[in-house]
Amino acid sequence: MSLFGLLEVPLIIFMVIVAPIWLVLHYRSKGNAAKSMTPEDEKLLADLWQSARLMEDRLQTLERILDADAPDWREK
Repeated sequence: MSLFGLLEVPLIIFMVIVAPIWLVLHYRSKGNAAKSMTPEDEKLLADLWQSARLMEDRLQTLERILDADAPDWREK
């Protein structure tokens, strides 16, 4: 009997049963790992959020100044 003949049935069983379960569990664990944030990531996100709020406040201030000095600046 050839080597392929000896491995045919175990290979089919592996490909049909073991491999799909293995792949599902692998990608499920990868998804769970990607969903969690480290404390460093949380701090970075909080810092970015604060910076965005400050930039938004500055932009609103700039728009008020431009509205007072040049009312038609938005049309240009």
